[in-house]
Amino acid sequence: MKEKAIITAAITGSIHTPGMSEYLPVTPQEIADDAVRAYEAGAAVCHIHARDPQTGQPTPDVNVFREAITRIKSKCDMVVCITTGGGLGMTAEQRLVAVSTFKPELASFNAGSVNFALFHALERYKNFKFDWESKYLAMTEDYIFPNTFKSMRDFARIFAENGTKPEFEVYDSGMVNNIAFMLERGYVKKPVYIQFVMGVLGGITPSARNLLFLVDYARELIGDFEFSVCVAGRAQFPICTHSLLIGGNARVGLEDNLYLEKGRMAKSNAEQVAKIVRIAREFGIEPATSNEARKILGLKGIDKVNF
Repeated sequence: MKEKAIITAAITGSIHTPGMSEYLPVTPQEIADDAVRAYEAGAAVCHIHARDPQTGQPTPDVNVFREAITRIKSKCDMVVCITTGGGLGMTAEQRLVAVSTFKPELASFNAGSVNFALFHALERYKNFKFDWESKYLAMTEDYIFPNTFKSMRDFARIFAENGTKPEFEVYDSGMVNNIAFMLERGYVKKPVYIQFVMGVLGGITPSARNLLFLVDYARELIGDFEFSVCVAGRAQFPICTHSLLIGGNARVGLEDNLYLEKGRMAKSNAEQVAKIVRIAREFGIEPATSNEARKILGLKGIDKVNF
């Protein structure tokens, strides 16, 4: 274990839809306000997606991104990690535009293609607010989230040109090998920051054994690296706790899990952040401040972003 751990809050994502929770932030102001509350609860980093303010549908619109992230920056010094996963079905160009426009300190970098399936949620959720929601979930039964070696090379170039550090999203073990290959070819450079994403249908399942395997495998191929864990669904807190216990960091938030505990929905990202901070402190781990997170990850600094 380490004395300081980076807590990330994934504010809204592109997986859950407005009909699933009344607490899911949708508008730029809601997203920004929830991020600031998460910061006050102990999160050093916020992971940001944009949504159409009227319908809640994921959008690559830079004006929507701009409103949310400038509001966050005006209220606190939180590290803003912008998605390049975007929404399912977006083109690579749409997914990258926010990095080129805003030059964030940190952005997600998906480390390989994966069957990213959400269609099974239709078995649980029946009543939606908007027509797009059920169609969006259903189409994932025949959907591959594409991150080819060519697109990853292009993403790496854009990240480097804008001074943005990749947060490598690893959904399965083969993606660790993809990162090692990109390092070997010089597309990306050390030190590496990996986020192990567990629990997405199509990727690795969440368990302590699988997390230990991923960490050991990455050390074998890559050497030293910094890592975090995020988990879709009910295993969020147990596996994030395990990450803290083996020297990692943790991501919580409504992007990954709508609940605070069994049968109780989270009313904000801040509630989830406060819970993982309390758990961390039980083991003598303090949440890193934003500036401590910048030092741990080797980020360029908030003064060098373009928002």
